[in-house]
Amino acid sequence: MQNNDPQSTGDAPPRGQPDESSTTELDSLQARVAELEASNAELLETVLREKAELENQRRRLHRDLEQARRFANEKLLNELLPVYDGLESGLAVEGGDIASMREGISLTLKALLKVAENHGMAQVDPLGQPLDPERHHAVSMVEAPGQAPGTVVSVLQKGYVLNDRLLRPALVAVAKD
Repeated sequence: MQNNDPQSTGDAPPRGQPDESSTTELDSLQARVAELEASNAELLETVLREKAELENQRRRLHRDLEQARRFANEKLLNELLPVYDGLESGLAVEGGDIASMREGISLTLKALLKVAENHGMAQVDPLGQPLDPERHHAVSMVEAPGQAPGTVVSVLQKGYVLNDRLLRPALVAVAKD
C-alpha cells in the first residue's frame, strides 16, 4: 500500500526547501541574468556613445558645409581684386588721351577675361560659324553676299559657357537664304 502522508520521508526534499540541484541551477541562472544585464548595459552605453558621435559628426559636417558656402567665392574674388584696382586707378586719372584710356580698359578687360577663364568660363564668339541654336540666339537675318545661309555674320552680344554649360547664348545676326 502507498503512503499518502505528506510528512513521510522519501526521495523528495521536504516542502519549502529546494534541493541541492535546484539551488545550483538557480545560482547559475542568476549569474547568467547578471552577466546579460551587464552586457546589456555595455551595449546601451556603446549605442549612446555612437549616437552622440554621429550627432557630433553631423553638426561638424553642417558647419563645414556652411563655411564652404560662405567662402566659396573667396578665390575668385581674390583674383578679381587686381581688376578692380585697375579700374579704380584708371578712373582716378584725370585728363588723359583717349588712346591711353582705351589701352588701360583693354588691359583690364583682358585681366578680367583671364580670371573668368581660370574659373572655367569661356566666351562664345561664333562669327563666321553656322548657327547653333544650343549656343546662339539669332535676333535678325541679314543679306550677306558671299556667306552661306544660316552663317553668323555679326555678333551683337557674346555668349558665355561655364565648364561646357551655357550661361548666356550669343546674340547674333545670320545670313539669309
